[in-house]
This record gives sequence, structure tokens and C-alpha cells, in this order.
Amino acid sequence: MDETPVTEGEAPVEVLFVEPGASWLWVLAGPLSALTMLLIQISSGYGLQPLVPLVFLALVSGFVALQVKAARIHTSVELTPTHLREGAETIRVDEIVRIYPEPENTLRSGRDVATWQSARAIGELTGVPRGRTGIGVKLTGDRTAQAWARRHQELRTALTELVDERTPGDRTS
Repeated sequence: MDETPVTEGEAPVEVLFVEPGASWLWVLAGPLSALTMLLIQISSGYGLQPLVPLVFLALVSGFVALQVKAARIHTSVELTPTHLREGAETIRVDEIVRIYPEPENTLRSGRDVATWQSARAIGELTGVPRGRTGIGVKLTGDRTAQAWARRHQELRTALTELVDERTPGDRTS
């Protein structure tokens, strides 16, 4: 995700909620694997052979960087007063009519679940990404979808405030 401020035209837009999707700190696995290989070589009496640690550095760092970049594109979340971006899909907050209450049962429980829990997830992924929790939203045109986030309670609160601000009234039914 780009760290530059979100703008709409010339004016910066207030970001109400943001999740980057993944941390670049994971790329440190490459140097750590190279250091580990180097220490294994030295402690085993093999001597200092830099080729294997350099290969580990390049392969592990490259692979993890690719994974982090993909996660930052496809599992990042950003909410502004006008738009909700989930991965590579952006919807206008005006399209959100209602936020459904938290479900009593999860999909894994085997019990009856809320109808919205089987709705499509917002974003280009086929479902709610692993490690994230879905939030049921009713959209214009009688459509239902799932917003999602790791910190789902914070996103639910921010979305609820935006929707209630625009359409006052009881949203719990």
C-alpha cells in the first residue's frame, strides 16, 4: 500500500481505518536465513563458504518480498468518509445501506449461520482472506456482501458510524 496521503482532487482525505495487509519486516527472514546458514557452516567446521548463504539471502528475501507485496495489494483495507477499499476493489460508502450485527455462529461451527455470512467478500478474492473476519453489509440494489479486516471490531465501528451518520435510525434489526 502506498504511504502517501489519500487525496480526492486537490484536498487530502481523512483516513478512518487502515490495514496494510502485511508487514515488510517479514523480508528480514532472508538475511536471518543467510546468517543461520553462515553460522551452521562455521560451527560444523566446513569453513566460510559465502555462496550458500547468498543463495538463501536472495531466494528467501525475494520470495517473501513477493508474498508481502501481494498481501499488501490484495488484503489491505482502507476506509475514508467516502470510500471503502478492500484489496483491489473500492466501493462508495454511499452504497452501504446497513451493517448487519455480529453473527451468533461461525461457518466452522456447523450451526445455522446468518445469511450474509455466505455472501461474496468485497475485493477480488474468492472469500474473506485468512486471518480476517467478515462484516455483513447490505448494499444498494438489495445486494449483500462481506467487508473484512483483521481488526474487524474497529472497522465495524467506523462503518457503523458512517452509515448511521448518513441514515439515522435503528440499524440493529
